[in-house]
Amino acid sequence: AHENSPFAGNGKQATAGFSMLEMMIVCAITMIVAGITAVAWGPVQKQQRVTAAYNSTLTTLRRAHDQAAGDMRIYVVTFTAPQTITVQQAGPASTTCQIPPTGAVLLTTVLPPDVSFQLEAGLPTSNTVAPTTPDALGNAAFAIDFDEPYTPGSNAICFNPDGTATDQLGNINSGVVYMGRTNDVYSARAISLEGATGRIRGWRLYNVSGVKTWRAQ
Repeated sequence: AHENSPFAGNGKQATAGFSMLEMMIVCAITMIVAGITAVAWGPVQKQQRVTAAYNSTLTTLRRAHDQAAGDMRIYVVTFTAPQTITVQQAGPASTTCQIPPTGAVLLTTVLPPDVSFQLEAGLPTSNTVAPTTPDALGNAAFAIDFDEPYTPGSNAICFNPDGTATDQLGNINSGVVYMGRTNDVYSARAISLEGATGRIRGWRLYNVSGVKTWRAQ
């Protein structure tokens, strides 16, 4: 009659729970799992930040291009190393490419802290022999390399209402901006601009049979 009684034969109430040893084992297992997860998740987070930087830069350039056509006025995109892009009206009533611009700022984009406009060693440098630079523009001498071939290394672009991109002298402004994480060559991304048409394309560096090669995304 007393088999299910909460009291043991010695008159004390039986207790249930974890012993100190069991709790220590559980804590140790939890810490090990957390450590493994952190190690596995770290590279994924780094990759996500590079992708976010690439997408933000691509979106900013396309926004400036589209805004110029929509507003029928000139917008200037200025890249400031290591991580900032500014889109600004050329001037309050400017009808020509004005660098530096003096008009209202449309938007400012800042890359994640561990991603910057930069070049890593080993990137393709030829614009004639495969594997070439993105869209065969420039020779990867500058991380921010617009206004090819007039003033290579220029950091500013004027987007015009007709869809073209030019420099301050009215020359067609084409080029590439490179970005990535330091000492991580395959984190490299690039965005090319073909000034005559305003075409903007994104690129990613791949290992193709042991050769570092840009591929359009």
